[in-house]
Amino acid sequence: QVQLVESGGGSVEAGGSMRLSCQASGDIYSIHVMGWYRQAPQKQRELVAVISTAENINYGGFVQGCFTISRADAKYTVNLQMNNLQPDDTAVYYCTNIQQGNNFWGPGTQVTVSS
Repeated sequence: QVQLVESGGGSVEAGGSMRLSCQASGDIYSIHVMGWYRQAPQKQRELVAVISTAENINYGGFVQGCFTISRADAKYTVNLQMNNLQPDDTAVYYCTNIQQGNNFWGPGTQVTVSS
């Protein structure tokens, strides 16, 4: 099992920035993927960004250079820097760890962007 603890959510005005962090613990394999998904009300969960232990990165189709994912393996931590946030970015952001065919999720952190 892998446990994920997210931090850094909250409220911000449009055009503002926010940084999310997620720390993993438990049975973490040396090769894995960590990252972020989000789910807005009445919408499906969608990919924000994921990064592998080999530093391969995939961003969701809506990301246009305003979000940056990074990781610190020594602490099994993944960060998401979000700039120029817009009201459409309002959602619950979920941290994920993917390894050995399993997908673990954090409880989620709310991000609210006001216009």
